[in-house]
Amino acid sequence: MNREVKGSLKSFLVELLVYSALIVGYFFLVLHFLADWIAQLYQGDRRIYAFVALALIVGQGIALELLTSALFALIKPRMDER
Repeated sequence: MNREVKGSLKSFLVELLVYSALIVGYFFLVLHFLADWIAQLYQGDRRIYAFVALALIVGQGIALELLTSALFALIKPRMDER
């Protein structure tokens, strides 16, 4: 394989692994800390529940993007030195 293709594939796989770990961690954090509150929202007012659920989804996406960008900014210079 071309060296550039190998580098892109390696970067993609590392990013996929990082995203997977962060999503699993996020899931268990939300489940542990917010499960009761979210269940009460669902039973009490479904409109607020829907808004909170969408806010959590958007917040997760933004947080994951910022975190992975920061991680790759730290990792990328080290990979370029090799």
